[in-house]
Amino acid sequence: MAERADSPDHFADGTTPEIEAHSVFVSPAPSGRAALRVLQIGVVVIVIAAVTWKEFELDRFYVPKELVLHLTAFLGGLFAVRSVRRLSLTRIDLLLIAFVGAGALSALFAANGWLAVRALTMSASAVVIFWTARALRRAGLAGPLLGAIAVAVVVGVGTSLLQVYGVTTDLFSLNRAPGGTLGNRNSIAHMAAFGLPIVLLVALRATHWARWLSAGIGATLVAATLVLTRSRAGFLALGAVLFVLVAALIVSPALRRHGRTWLRLTVIASLAGAGIAAAALVPNALNWRSDNPYMETLTGVANYQEGSGRGRLVQYRQSLRMAVDNPLLGVGPGNWAVEYPDYAAARDPSLDNSAAGMTSNPWPSSDWVAFVSERGFIAALLLCLALLGIAIRAIRQLVREDADDALGATALLATLAAACIAGLFDAVLLLALPSLLVFAALGALWPITENPQPPRTSAGAAAALLVLSFIAAIGALRSAAQVTAMGVYANSSSTAWLSRAAFVDPGGYRLHTRLAQRGSGLNRAERCAHARAARDLYPNAGEARNLADGCD
Repeated sequence: MAERADSPDHFADGTTPEIEAHSVFVSPAPSGRAALRVLQIGVVVIVIAAVTWKEFELDRFYVPKELVLHLTAFLGGLFAVRSVRRLSLTRIDLLLIAFVGAGALSALFAANGWLAVRALTMSASAVVIFWTARALRRAGLAGPLLGAIAVAVVVGVGTSLLQVYGVTTDLFSLNRAPGGTLGNRNSIAHMAAFGLPIVLLVALRATHWARWLSAGIGATLVAATLVLTRSRAGFLALGAVLFVLVAALIVSPALRRHGRTWLRLTVIASLAGAGIAAAALVPNALNWRSDNPYMETLTGVANYQEGSGRGRLVQYRQSLRMAVDNPLLGVGPGNWAVEYPDYAAARDPSLDNSAAGMTSNPWPSSDWVAFVSERGFIAALLLCLALLGIAIRAIRQLVREDADDALGATALLATLAAACIAGLFDAVLLLALPSLLVFAALGALWPITENPQPPRTSAGAAAALLVLSFIAAIGALRSAAQVTAMGVYANSSSTAWLSRAAFVDPGGYRLHTRLAQRGSGLNRAERCAHARAARDLYPNAGEARNLADGCD
């Protein structure tokens, strides 16, 4: 059997790693280690990135994380592109490229081009992260990257636990506790679910007892935090993780007879059980209205007859009408919130009661509903096939006669299952943090096969990565502009400064409406220009229509 590319011995003696058949990149040590540092820093920083401007209760968490995603993809991609050695792209790569291309075509016809750019660049950055992580995998650097992802997940749940037990800071959201620096309890639950397999993998692969114990305690904190969030999507995703784990232990011959894995899993399961019990019983600062909130969430996980479950069904039904009306290209990446009010049902719970013609959230409560309605059925199918292809490769590796390979395949399948299941019921891969962590993990766990043919230099593969990396750079500029404009809006009432912010961020709907309403020092024509700009961004918004109608 060929030497594993990510084995500890490989790091020590510099042995040439095995090359993946039909691979895209192979990074030599200098650029590979630089890309590794970029991704390691990125996966940790994205967890804590947030600003304190409470006027932007969602975007103050999401936009800074998008900036980190794009910068990580751009810099990591540049380092990876230096060492392209393979011409051929896998079918999975081609499907991902086609998915981004279909999104770009859809964006050309979107009503709100700024939202389309925001969503499209996140998809491009996710693909770049995936390719860069695969380059690190082939360079023998997957282990340190997976370790950084595990640290990031534990840091994220740590911020949630701080909020659970009474720590207050402007970096936390009081309305969606215990979201920590992710700003939303559902987002913490999603991260805990798709991050748990990586933390477990680090624990099971640890070569020193201290690392194993640290990772085991980390897995306990992740599991306990997931329970504390009371997220139904998180619970379902956790169920998917446990199902994959049990199935892998049964299906894989190597894992069935690998005593160390069974022993360590038994100890970790005991720790996790104790942690979950403590989380449920120890008093905390969460003000749940129910006497038994955790059991209530567990028993109501499939309740779609009332509450948020019923609201999701209404939203899915109306969003699918939108997709049927726009089957090829959808309404444009990120444009669900722009078009949904036209399709909303009577007393639709997805609409914002305080702002006529606007949705409560910028995305639907499902990745897959968003992909179908915003980018069309073809684009959604392309992404689905790409993820299915990744899963099939992992299943093939699962039955190999090597326990370490089987553990990696199990973690890949569990991470993918958790992200996809949670994404059926909430926005997951639509957001920056899951895009970075999930696609970095998938790339780092990518199954490697031997290739007897020598690698060939390829300009085509390099060009593909370079193009997507520069799309990521566009996303970084867009996110930086948004953060700048948000800061001005939150901290200044000066018309001059607000006007500059609107110039920096032309897609800032709230900036345009504020200047149209209270732009002292602006003449009527200038206020009307901002009113029309706001209406162009959200044609169904009642406030923007009223302002613009007064100018027409």
